[in-house]
Amino acid sequence: MNCRALLFDLDGVLVDSAECVRRICTEWAILRGLDPDSVLKWSQGRRVQDTVRAVAPHLDVDVEVKVLVDMEANTTDGLHPVAGSHALLASLPPNAWAVVTSGARPVALLRLRHVGLPIPRTLITGDDVERGKPDPEGYLAAARALGYPPDECVVVEDAPAGVAAARAAGMRSIGVAGTFPRAAIAEASVVIDALRHLSVSPTLDRLSLSFDLSSGY
Repeated sequence: MNCRALLFDLDGVLVDSAECVRRICTEWAILRGLDPDSVLKWSQGRRVQDTVRAVAPHLDVDVEVKVLVDMEANTTDGLHPVAGSHALLASLPPNAWAVVTSGARPVALLRLRHVGLPIPRTLITGDDVERGKPDPEGYLAAARALGYPPDECVVVEDAPAGVAAARAAGMRSIGVAGTFPRAAIAEASVVIDALRHLSVSPTLDRLSLSFDLSSGY
């Protein structure tokens, strides 16, 4: 596969935040009398405000978003870099990649810095869009910011909502299994078992992508 740029989701793709997110969702859900499992399910790959609207429409969305973002922006317990993320990003030219996350900007910056990953020149967060994933707005915004057409960008995602957003944007995608089973992200152009199974070789103004598909497809 060849492209001009890679557009990465953050949580579950570059940063392993599963334990951190689980703790925050569980704490908030219990405080609000909600089912923690339902909150966690809805939160994966979606903006905080979209999650609150889905699981607690009776609550004040603005108030709850502020509470959750404050919790996330001040919590680093359970955050780790995904294996292979440092080497992969180091292999990419600065204008050939971006991060598109459903999380708030303060949360994204905290998590990238905490695990020692570089802050990309193009960072699209949940604060920058009117419609979160599975809407393609975020990925299309990243492509525009980088100056590439959508079909020259490849998305790296771990959640069904993100894979659907890439498809709606007219972009190919690489699904990374783990957060969800491979069957849940089967609409991705390629599915791999781990980020370290993706290799990138910059050639002139393009990226050549190769995959270890020994157990993926």
